[in-house]
Amino acid sequence: MSRRNENPTQPGGDVVRTSWIVAAIIALVVIADQWLKIWVKTHFYMGEDMPLTSWFHLRFIENNGFAFGLEWFNKYVLTFGRIIAVGIFCWLMAKVIRMAGGVKMGFLVAFALIIAGAAGNIFDCVFYGEIFNNPYPPQMATMFPVDGGYAGWFQGRVVDMLYFPLFSFTWPDWVPGVGGREFEFFQYIFNIADAAITVGVLLMLFFYSSEAGRVFKTLFGEEDDAKGKRSSAAK
Repeated sequence: MSRRNENPTQPGGDVVRTSWIVAAIIALVVIADQWLKIWVKTHFYMGEDMPLTSWFHLRFIENNGFAFGLEWFNKYVLTFGRIIAVGIFCWLMAKVIRMAGGVKMGFLVAFALIIAGAAGNIFDCVFYGEIFNNPYPPQMATMFPVDGGYAGWFQGRVVDMLYFPLFSFTWPDWVPGVGGREFEFFQYIFNIADAAITVGVLLMLFFYSSEAGRVFKTLFGEEDDAKGKRSSAAK
């Protein structure tokens, strides 16, 4: 009696089908992220704000740094670091999909969101400096301008636009350090790629932390066992 080949990723499933699901999630997030960025970039001037509701605005800004406008590293270090990270994540994803023992689909979705978010911001950094100009407000940017872009390859700025000013208040004067200052929640402006990374990380932390530990322990444990066996055989 011959044994039917089954997907090592999920019982009764199929590696190819799972790979297509993961690829589709990554592609959809990246396409949605880039579509919105290009639309905002070419229809808003820098700093323009469009209130959609009292608590949700589209506000066009750009940043040179990490998620939510943070700036932690040199531009080239950040861009190439993202590219290397996405390459490593994709390699890990390929190994996880083929891993024996079964992997929860929710874990794969969370991992795919992190990869998609990291990839989405890479396009801004690598290409946007070359394919967009950067006119003064109230003029709007042009795609593929005849006089060239605003920066070189790998020096583009990340486009952000999602703004959720849910509520604000002024701290009482008697509060040490912040008395009299206005507080706004949520003041950060971000994009779909940032949101995908955040959702993926939160899913990992709150729902799939044990699965993540098991997966990576299995992956790297198998590599360590293989190295040990090769070392013993050589002796």
